[in-house]
Amino acid sequence: MSDFLKHCTPWPEALAGEYRRKGYWRGQTFSALLDERAEQYGERLAVVSGQTRWRYRDLAAEADRLARGFSALGIGPKDRVVVQLPNCAEFFAVIFALFRMGALPVFALPAHRKLEISYFCQHAEAVAYIIAGQHGGFDYRNLASEVKAVSPGLQHVLVLGDAGPFTALHDLPDGTLPAPPEASDVAFFQLSGGSTGTPKLIPRTHDDYIYSLRGSAEICQLSPESVYLCVLPAGHNFALSSPGSLGVFYAGGTVVLSNNSSPDHVFPLIAAERVSVTALVPPLVPVWLDAAASLKPDLSSLKVVQVGGARFNSEMAARLVRELGCTLQQVFGMAEGLVNYTRYDDSDALVLHTQGRPISPDDEICVVDDEDQPLPAGEVGHLLTRGPYTIHGYYRAAEHNARSFTADGFYRTGDLVRQTAEGYLVVEGRAKDQINRGGEKISAEEVEHLLLAHQGVADVAIVAMPDAFLGEKSCAFVIRRDASLRAVELNAYLRKLGIAAYKIPDRIEFADAFPKTGVGKVSKKILRQIIEQRLLVASQSG
Repeated sequence: MSDFLKHCTPWPEALAGEYRRKGYWRGQTFSALLDERAEQYGERLAVVSGQTRWRYRDLAAEADRLARGFSALGIGPKDRVVVQLPNCAEFFAVIFALFRMGALPVFALPAHRKLEISYFCQHAEAVAYIIAGQHGGFDYRNLASEVKAVSPGLQHVLVLGDAGPFTALHDLPDGTLPAPPEASDVAFFQLSGGSTGTPKLIPRTHDDYIYSLRGSAEICQLSPESVYLCVLPAGHNFALSSPGSLGVFYAGGTVVLSNNSSPDHVFPLIAAERVSVTALVPPLVPVWLDAAASLKPDLSSLKVVQVGGARFNSEMAARLVRELGCTLQQVFGMAEGLVNYTRYDDSDALVLHTQGRPISPDDEICVVDDEDQPLPAGEVGHLLTRGPYTIHGYYRAAEHNARSFTADGFYRTGDLVRQTAEGYLVVEGRAKDQINRGGEKISAEEVEHLLLAHQGVADVAIVAMPDAFLGEKSCAFVIRRDASLRAVELNAYLRKLGIAAYKIPDRIEFADAFPKTGVGKVSKKILRQIIEQRLLVASQSG
């Protein structure tokens, strides 16, 4: 067994055999998928990115050119390649080129910097790093120089645009392709979205990921007529596969890319390209709704707006449906596997108040208490899952795997959920976000959603802060829409809602922005550190 395979946890043979027998895993690779779509839909539009408009045959041809170039440089099967590109057509050509030759992309995000990229290169033992020369006012070539200096195994830096001292993607030599990968092989690495520590690498196979694409495309009723607007980072799991760009390619539709989520930019794009579906994270929704009310854009082609990445406030969900006049689809998933969707024919209650049900009838869901004992439907507990597209271990993370997976292969998601009688999940928060205030348990996410409904609040994050008497108290970090908003007003607002007094934040701190993790989520770890430091300074000065 190779060193690489030793660091990847395979599915147990019995489960893998069952998934194949049931037709979930069909032995198709991403390279074969693209070739098939190029044959079926060669003249149809696949990707729109600024002035670039590629048909399916164009995408396949560019992926083939790049694969031959990568091979000529000495990049081979199972070699890891960190890919950090913005939302551009070349992103897909690059990853399909790597899929074609059996090399493994590691999906970094544009916001990552030296700490994260160096870790990815070192931990994955990457041989190449692919970047844009400049994007968003940042020079990634300088970053690459810093990363290369501390990553001895990194042999190549490949650049989209002006390459400077490195190798340009548009000027690669021509080589010969190696034998194609097997569908059971690892295809790429996604990044874990945890709120603490450096992101773990998530190995996904061709078999398991393509099944999730197929299931997502069917649930989302995608077709060759579907036009998907990608405004979230293209390499993020939500934007890639739920159903995301790859799900749209699976269906033969068109992906429209934007690096700007501002309504001023995307509304004209929706009208011009007749976008039918897009995906947003909750903070973008009120921005889009407010802009739509004032700009009166032509959004007549937009049929579905997906919202995921965090639990979506039910009042904002109702407002989206009412004001945009389109279908809302809630999405709750994770890069490790499990994805849940509300369905288009679900009742309003399910769409507005749940985060959906799983893709597969063989997605196993367990909601357990702190001792791993199953809880009855309707009770809040820890979500454990196992299924045909959920991993059984992170890459090179034995100690973390021992904590994150049960002995029989269930993944501990870290989410607190309750399951309805219909089998739908309602996300109540993260286990780490639970605040124990003198024995009274507070779900941070519950209070966050209440505060988000206040018209003066743009965003909020609640964390625990130390208290000598109660052990923990709660602190709400709030980003205001209205600069005159005061903490006393928010406390009065919460009291008026009738929530238990212990749930009202003990302290409110106003902020201009929140610190983020490497995958773009709010870093509650840093917020906890901030409030602890402020309390320490206050105690010393007092």
